[in-house]
Amino acid sequence: MGLFLMNKRHLLIAGIAISLAGSLSGASYGQKNPKITKVKDPPVKKAAAESAEPDKLLYEKAMSEIKKAHYTEGRLDFQTLINTYPDSEYLAKAKLGVADSFYKEGGTSSLTQSIEEYKNFIVFFPFLDEAAYAQMQVGMAHYKLMEKADRDNSHAEAAEDEFRTFLMKYPQSPFVPQAEQSMRNVQEVLAEGEYGIARFYYMKKDYRASAARLFEVTGRYPLFSENDEAFWMLADVYQRARTASKNEDDKNHWADLAAKCYDSIVQNYPASSLAPLAKERLKSMNLPIPAPNPDAVSRMKQQQMYQRDHRQLALVKMPLNMVKSSPDFSAAARSGTPNLAPPDEVVSAVDVLNPNAAGTSFNIRNAGSSAGADTGAAGSADSDSVDTDSTDSTAPAQAAPAPTASTGAQILEAPGAGSTAAPAPAAADAPAPAPAAADPPAAAETVVNSTAPTAATATTTSSQSGASTASSSQPAGSTATASGAQAQAAPADSSTESTSKKKKGLHKIIPF
Repeated sequence: MGLFLMNKRHLLIAGIAISLAGSLSGASYGQKNPKITKVKDPPVKKAAAESAEPDKLLYEKAMSEIKKAHYTEGRLDFQTLINTYPDSEYLAKAKLGVADSFYKEGGTSSLTQSIEEYKNFIVFFPFLDEAAYAQMQVGMAHYKLMEKADRDNSHAEAAEDEFRTFLMKYPQSPFVPQAEQSMRNVQEVLAEGEYGIARFYYMKKDYRASAARLFEVTGRYPLFSENDEAFWMLADVYQRARTASKNEDDKNHWADLAAKCYDSIVQNYPASSLAPLAKERLKSMNLPIPAPNPDAVSRMKQQQMYQRDHRQLALVKMPLNMVKSSPDFSAAARSGTPNLAPPDEVVSAVDVLNPNAAGTSFNIRNAGSSAGADTGAAGSADSDSVDTDSTDSTAPAQAAPAPTASTGAQILEAPGAGSTAAPAPAAADAPAPAPAAADPPAAAETVVNSTAPTAATATTTSSQSGASTASSSQPAGSTATASGAQAQAAPADSSTESTSKKKKGLHKIIPF
């Protein structure tokens, strides 16, 4: 019993000792590692830190809003930075950010506004590295606004101009490959629009208007996917002109131009289905067959590989392309240097098929005279052959130099429109028009009713200058003489007509 009590006492003492040791160790640990509480900075110090770089904070806030697609809020922050801190180092970035916000927002109005903002950035910061990016974005904004080839092509032409400016101004920019491909796509759309109109006129047998469009397509867009067909159609037009020509020299001229078109198909489009036909035509003309261009062979192989790899994707997109207004670039070239030359003057539909013209892609520009700009094109749509002689009938009349002593303009300069004696010496000095006055018998019979000197003078002057001169230089009773002179009046000089009438053959070019 005593032993049990002793053991119980020892256990109690050991428990008390253990509890005391635990409490002492906890107290010592708390003293060695006291709990640290973080004291917040006073509000005054926080405000001072924010006011150190407020322009930077505004810029970061605006960029954060743009990433969240809050374009209006981001532009407000950018504009606040621009107006409040005009000397900030973030000023250029803020201006570019405004333009980027409009571009990313999309839509016709926003993209149009982004073009203006990018151009303003180039004006204010032309020497910064971001100027090349801004120029590229101007072209891309027009690129996004482009429509199909058979619709308004104003944005396509503007995109071509902007990409041309970028490639010529920033040839070392990392955006050059993207700009080249975008320009190839744009030129594919522009060429497709011109080719569609040319084919329309070709089917309507208006070969003059068709040749003018084909001239533009083959000369300006060498990477166009249907350029081989354009050359084939143009060669056919030249062959028809050769058949319709009556002059042997003209026949050789048209045959030479047709042969050059066939040469272009064989050389530059060797993988085309028309290349064997072009070789047969050259053989029938007893002409040598040129070797294919190695660069053209490589380019067409790459194009075929691209179309084969994307054939399924094109089939999927085909129904969508019929609905959307944006153009389809699947047929555009994927290699080759696009044409960077600016567009030159538009070729007249009459000039293309003049006998002294040279032909497409062979440095023909305004080779033919403007004579017959309306008469030569008339009637070409009513026959299968090209009428090349209609322009020749009027050309000598305009090309011949007018006599210096017998022009109607010099006679009209005589003073005294109401007197009958003043024009008499001028008529006497000009013996050449006398037979012309005697040609129409009707005019000669009506002159008898008036006084002889006055009627003779009126007949002479009116045959050269028109009915208005005759009515001003003879009495009122001799109005029949003026009407007879109108029948003899020379045809109007087409060189004084508006250039808009000559451009692309007037109504022949515009199908609407």
